[in-house]
Amino acid sequence: MNVIKNRYIYIAISVIIIAIGFGFMFYNNSQGKGLFNYDIQFTGGTSIEISLNGKQVNNDDINNILKETINIDNAQIQVVGSGESVIIKTRLLSQEERKALTDAISKKYGLTDSDYSIRDISATISNEMKKTSFLAILVSCIAMLLYVSFRFKNLKTGASAIIALLHDSLIVISFYAIFRIPLNDAFIAAILTVLGYSINATIVIFDRIRENKGRAGKIDENLINKGINQSLRRSIFTSLTTFFTIISLYIFGVESVKIFALPIAIGIICGTYSSILIAGPIWYMLNNIKQKNS
Repeated sequence: MNVIKNRYIYIAISVIIIAIGFGFMFYNNSQGKGLFNYDIQFTGGTSIEISLNGKQVNNDDINNILKETINIDNAQIQVVGSGESVIIKTRLLSQEERKALTDAISKKYGLTDSDYSIRDISATISNEMKKTSFLAILVSCIAMLLYVSFRFKNLKTGASAIIALLHDSLIVISFYAIFRIPLNDAFIAAILTVLGYSINATIVIFDRIRENKGRAGKIDENLINKGINQSLRRSIFTSLTTFFTIISLYIFGVESVKIFALPIAIGIICGTYSSILIAGPIWYMLNNIKQKNS
């Protein structure tokens, strides 16, 4: 498998996917839907928890009620447990909108006012979460850059690993934008989980390349291809094992688990892709620049 020879193809595939994601972001924003489907943890809003008392609730029916009563078609609806209650998260509702919504749901399912728990989520907390989320991702990337650079005694090695991590982050972000997955605190956990998994897979391949370099004396196309191919089976099998575990959580888990598991499953795929097909070629390109300048 000649990864270095076909490096521009692999990089182009990633660029196209990221461009599609950003295209969806700007299109949705132009339609007034926002760049992402922000959870009320980020935007502030109203959370309504409804005790069902053994009644079965259909998400489509709830969506229709939201659309008909208060003209909302992008609310987040989450069934808790085995159906004991349902949580509706949406933009900040006025008292009139709350009453119209609860009256319509009560009429549909035979509920009373005591079955509702309504609270507002502060936008101040949401702004703080955005800053904390960005800081957490930034600090983790800087720490990984320093660690990889120190471990391999080469800043370009650390830089190539961080570029691969940036690739993974942008792919996951694009996935959130395209499929309008609610962006909440699980997003930060998903991003950090994917980055941790991806950097581990990248270091395994870089270690093998470094071992081969000790015998060859320099990093060239053949050396990197050899290291990648020697680690290929291990990387794919490890990723498949983790992927199938996460997909099982998505298939059999509750809604809150599914929202967390699906981005991680996508992150595992793109993390494996970047470790095998992006990180090595970037390392080669950075070292090639150094050689041309010397």
